[in-house]
Amino acid sequence: MNPVVLFGLLFFAMPDQIEYPQTKKGDVVDTYHGVKVPDPYRWLEQPNTEPDVAAWIAAQNAVSFGFLDKIEGRDRLYNELRRRLNFERFSVPTLMGGKVFYTRNDGLQNQDVLYVADSVDAPGRVLLDPNTFSEDGTVALSGLGLSEDGKTLVYGKSSAGSDWTTFYTMDVATGDEKSAPVPWTKFSEPQVDREGKGFYYLRWPKPTESDQFVSANKSPEIRYHAFGVDPDEDRLVYSLPDKPDWFIGPYMDGTRTTLWIIIHEPGSINNTVSYIDLTQPDAKAQPLFSVADADYTPIYREGDSVWVMTTKDAPTGKIVKVSLKEPSAEDWKTVVPAGKDTIQAASVVHHRLLVTRMHDVKTAADVFTVEGERLTEIEMPGPGTASGFSGQPDDKVTFFSYTDLKTPATIYKYDVAEGKAEVYRKPDVPIDTDRYETKQVFVTGKDGARVPMFLVHRKGIKLDGTNPTLLYGYGGFNVSLQPWFSSARTVWMDMGGVWAMANIRGGGEYGKEWHEAAIKTNRQRAYDDFIACAEWLISEKYTKPARLAVQGGSNGGLLVGAVMTQRPELFGVAVPEVGVMDMLRFNQFTIGKAWESDYGSPENEEEFKALLRISPYHNLKPGVRYPATLVTTADTDDRVVPAHSFKFAARLQEVQAKDGPPVLIRIETSAGHGGGKPTTKVLEEVRDVFAFILHEMGIKIPASF
Repeated sequence: MNPVVLFGLLFFAMPDQIEYPQTKKGDVVDTYHGVKVPDPYRWLEQPNTEPDVAAWIAAQNAVSFGFLDKIEGRDRLYNELRRRLNFERFSVPTLMGGKVFYTRNDGLQNQDVLYVADSVDAPGRVLLDPNTFSEDGTVALSGLGLSEDGKTLVYGKSSAGSDWTTFYTMDVATGDEKSAPVPWTKFSEPQVDREGKGFYYLRWPKPTESDQFVSANKSPEIRYHAFGVDPDEDRLVYSLPDKPDWFIGPYMDGTRTTLWIIIHEPGSINNTVSYIDLTQPDAKAQPLFSVADADYTPIYREGDSVWVMTTKDAPTGKIVKVSLKEPSAEDWKTVVPAGKDTIQAASVVHHRLLVTRMHDVKTAADVFTVEGERLTEIEMPGPGTASGFSGQPDDKVTFFSYTDLKTPATIYKYDVAEGKAEVYRKPDVPIDTDRYETKQVFVTGKDGARVPMFLVHRKGIKLDGTNPTLLYGYGGFNVSLQPWFSSARTVWMDMGGVWAMANIRGGGEYGKEWHEAAIKTNRQRAYDDFIACAEWLISEKYTKPARLAVQGGSNGGLLVGAVMTQRPELFGVAVPEVGVMDMLRFNQFTIGKAWESDYGSPENEEEFKALLRISPYHNLKPGVRYPATLVTTADTDDRVVPAHSFKFAARLQEVQAKDGPPVLIRIETSAGHGGGKPTTKVLEEVRDVFAFILHEMGIKIPASF
């Protein structure tokens, strides 16, 4: 018997002669604060190894790929995406022990390859090639740590896009293993100690095989693994056994004299900090900042002084010098005061303080003495995004990457002593990017907020309201969307497309106030900002609703789900990717409890009401004509479990108007939330997203590019 029929999935006809699985419904009803809320597709929360869920996935993929396979020109589109990605790409190098470590991709390799060179100007050799980890490229590097002398590498492997990571240890000179693999870690990099004898890491209780991709992550522990010791004997360094839902994260600054412990309580956007003084034998954890009233990030220690980046009484951030012996705020010395621009990051290189900030979402960078005297501004190549600037206090040079909407990531070497930057590695892309133009505009939001939005398209485009336009957004967790180059985006633009990115509230583009303006009971502000950007694109004649697509991933997938359910007439196509779609149960899975900091908790009555109002799954209504929708997820996503997308797609297929456009769900196999996804799978997914959007807009894929 057909397994789809066996597990209760019938088929019914929809527009374009698509036959959709009619997913079986249950009778689950939950009660929140006296409100009864049906959840008919609860059964789709079961692991994908359950036969009925596996059959549902197979049935949905059969429908989706059957539809996508028939789009004329889809193969041509894939070939062009491959051609334009086929150029050499490098990461920002790391200097350690006189050696240079970096990743390189020759163009179409599934995974970036790790190289090491004996000096800044010396040729590199392959140190670790993740493409040999698996035949299909689904095992990826996940986390790197280096000893101070550059002789020992700790690296992580993750499979099928999962957050779960196993750490391995390699002798850089010989390639030999130096220790047994350390399993069941996630959400932290290995912190190799100053002596190069072991590393600190975050370990979680081992889940059962069936629950490893769905069960809530609780009770993390910071442990120390000494090279050569059985991982089961790893020393417990820090834990909060009476607070299983709290998150802790270990890291060390460039001096490696201190293990900093960042502590987050569920529901709070702030953190506290404890530390272990590694210069003292058998030192125990001590509190540094014990009240979660701001963000606190230690960046450098010298003696009993520590430099801290904080938002305490400074929504855009400041850097202060704090005494470990007298850490109270009244004893702080302000090193870099708060200003209009948001401080993003800081590091100490060549005993100078390098500070990056955002000016209207574009990177700026300054050099200070460690006591706060401003020495110079690091000139940026353009109005775009720069990252890097890491290093050790004694290093003389550092590296950074620069990119913008039409400039691929270029690596620069910066001489801190001389204050000079020079191109270190520049990619040779197979297209002329001068044919594109970019701009930043500011849209007036529903409540008068000034919302930035970036645009990029071919030069000379006509503003006649017919351009296929793709609007992208995120708007959450203090994450800032800054301009970056995408070779795939050039294909979209050469098919006549406009690409827009909205910097809505909930992100960190303008500091803590911008973030906090759209959290918990105020989440709707993020969606209002996004809708305002969509309306601006229409009013300014870039496009019209039928030619406007919206796309976002993870929290951005929630964004797409929210706006398409609130304003279905405003969009022609919606692409919610790995989205958080059930806002009443997000905190029941993997790391979801931590998201209460932005979303609030269903256990709180006022926050529940706000969550119910925005929850995409719960706000789908029968008979409404929703946009053509391509939901994307992956079967082993253990960040935002695929059940969110499964339930949303099932409900949307159920309620879509009879004359409504297609509703598909594309479920990737052996892939997770996006991290470490092989190049082949990335290209295939981009191909299908672009092909679906164009098809639903009535635009043919060109015969040639």
